[in-house]
Amino acid sequence: MAFPSARRTPSRLAVVLLIAAPLAAAAPLATAARPAATAPLAAAQVAAPAAITSSAGTSHASPAVVVQRAGAVTPRVQTTRWSSNAELATGLRNGSLISNGSLQFAARPMGSASLRDPYGSGRSVRYDYARWTSPWVAPGFDATNLIASWNARVPAGTYLRIDARTKSATAASSWDTLAVWGFTVESIHRYSGEAQTDDLNKLNTDTLVSQGTSRMRQWQLRVTLMRRSGTTATPRLDSIGAVAANFTTRTAATSPTSMRATSERAVPKFSQMIHTGHYPQWDAGGEAWCSPTSTAMVLRYYGRGPSPEHYAWTGERDGQVDHAARYTYDHNYQGTGNWPFNTAYAGQYSTDAFVTRLLNLRDAERFIRAGIPVVVSIAFARGGLDGSPLTSTPGHLVVITGFAADGRVIVNDPSAATNAGVRRVYRRDQFERAWLGGSGGVAYVIRPPGRALPGDSPRW
Repeated sequence: MAFPSARRTPSRLAVVLLIAAPLAAAAPLATAARPAATAPLAAAQVAAPAAITSSAGTSHASPAVVVQRAGAVTPRVQTTRWSSNAELATGLRNGSLISNGSLQFAARPMGSASLRDPYGSGRSVRYDYARWTSPWVAPGFDATNLIASWNARVPAGTYLRIDARTKSATAASSWDTLAVWGFTVESIHRYSGEAQTDDLNKLNTDTLVSQGTSRMRQWQLRVTLMRRSGTTATPRLDSIGAVAANFTTRTAATSPTSMRATSERAVPKFSQMIHTGHYPQWDAGGEAWCSPTSTAMVLRYYGRGPSPEHYAWTGERDGQVDHAARYTYDHNYQGTGNWPFNTAYAGQYSTDAFVTRLLNLRDAERFIRAGIPVVVSIAFARGGLDGSPLTSTPGHLVVITGFAADGRVIVNDPSAATNAGVRRVYRRDQFERAWLGGSGGVAYVIRPPGRALPGDSPRW
């Protein structure tokens, strides 16, 4: 059975809309009749000097460099996150404050601007904005790509914009917009940025990739909080971070298993295929919903996710899958497979959720032992994965729920025709090849409060 790609190029129409939209620019947001007293969105951070040391509690000092040594296990993947008062305090704040572990609007915002939702009504709306800029992060190796992810609570009328920039050995890039993100369309029609191939990097939906021989020696994130002017609602950023790596796909010998007995987590089983043709405005319907279906399975495993009254509008069996598709849909990419949009959705339901790259299946085994099933992105050619409901796929998301004692991978595969057929057991060598060769080990880590990560690692 042929399967539609979970990751595809945005339509020309979407790109044109983004080009015309003020929010699409990574430089200052366009304004209309900006009051003279309003601080521009292109503030001093855009042209910040080389990073200098600043105290963790200083609000208006230039962010410091965070130098992280390459880990002993592998120097090629490094995840850095800010998710506490102390960690968020290391960044530069303008019009924002930190309270109870989250970033939110201060009493006086940084400024205001008239903005349009490129996928909305087209009318301009006045927004206040505030900002947080991370320290520069040096991963300890020359990275070729960066994937940011975040958790935030965004009430109606508020949203976030996520930007990134990098430094090579000789130059600094411009700010590139990675995402404009809100939970409901009453906030914003969420969308990923354009390719923005103007200097050192380009954006591939959710992955910032270095161009040519340029490499990412350092990287930096910037979050802009938005709320409609005249209101007091505030988005609350609970965590922000990114994973840097020097590969996007890789080939490796099959890892030996660390399992001594079969271990499997009782993750609920949802088929995307029973939703075929449902709500085609969101990525053509269930046949393309592998990512939100996988995310919904993990949320339900923890007893999280939308309550039945919040997906009653679907009128469908397993309506939480339709709900996840609706609220992960990327209006530029025109799909539900945007990796950080899925973890941001999971973060709405009191989980800590982020995107990373795992080294191999031994990493995944550590998560299973810790009670954390992981969503992973795979791809394979015809005959590449024995027992799969798919004959081949250029991109597909599944949930690793456990491992057999001999190392075979136990998976909830949403491409099965029915819920009863979702559980699959795959050959270790084939699955690891499909995962590392398809996405370079991309994984969604989703966990509830109190569920500890499996020890220290540069990858999480």
